[in-house]
Amino acid sequence: MADRYPGYDVLRKRDSVSWNDQTRAVIDERLAVDEDRHAFFSEPEWQTVRALCDRIIPQPAARPRRVPLAAMLDQKLHGPGGDGYRYANLPPLREAWRQGLAALDAEARSRRQRRFHELPPTEQDAVLTAIQRGDVRDKAWDKLPPKDFFAKRVLHDIVSLYYAHPASWNEIGFGGPASPRGYVRMYFDRRDPWEASEARPGREERARRENEHVG
Repeated sequence: MADRYPGYDVLRKRDSVSWNDQTRAVIDERLAVDEDRHAFFSEPEWQTVRALCDRIIPQPAARPRRVPLAAMLDQKLHGPGGDGYRYANLPPLREAWRQGLAALDAEARSRRQRRFHELPPTEQDAVLTAIQRGDVRDKAWDKLPPKDFFAKRVLHDIVSLYYAHPASWNEIGFGGPASPRGYVRMYFDRRDPWEASEARPGREERARRENEHVG
C-alpha cells in the first residue's frame, strides 16, 4: 500500500501540547500490549483468533510496528468491561466469541477437513466469505447467526481495535485524541498545522518534509 502520509509518525506528538498525561497513559498502555500473550482465549481459540485477525486486516510483515489485534481482543474480553449493550440475536460478548470461534473451526473442518488456522489464506478467505453470506454447512451455527456474528462481532471488534492503535493512525494521518489542543479547521479538505499532510501525485516529497515537522 502506498504511503499516503510519508514521514508522519503520530508518536512525535507524545510530549507536545497535543496530548496531556491522561492521553499519554492510554496510548502507552496500548503500545505495551504483547502480541504473543493471552489470558482469555484457550490455546486452540488463540490459534484460530490470530489467524482470523490476520485475514480480516492483513498487516505487512515489514511494517515497523504491528497492531497486536488478537492480543488486544483478548485483553478486551479478559477484562470486566464490555460494549455497554448487547445484540438481541447474539449471545453475550464473551460467549459469542467462544461459540463463534468453535463454529469457525467446525465450518473449516466441514469444508476442508482442517481447522481454520491450518488452511492457506485463500481457503480461509473462502470460509469467511461463506460465513459473511450466511452460507454455512456445519450445525455448530444452529444457535449462532453466522452473518450477524461476522458483521457485529468479527468486523466490529477487530476493525475498531485496529483503528484504536497508534500504528494505524499513521496510515490515515490521524493525530490522535483531540485532548487538550483539539482540532480547529473542521472543514472539507482543510487541516490544522499539527495534522499530517497527505501526499498528492508529484507532491510526495513536499508532504514528507511537512510531516517530519508535525508534532
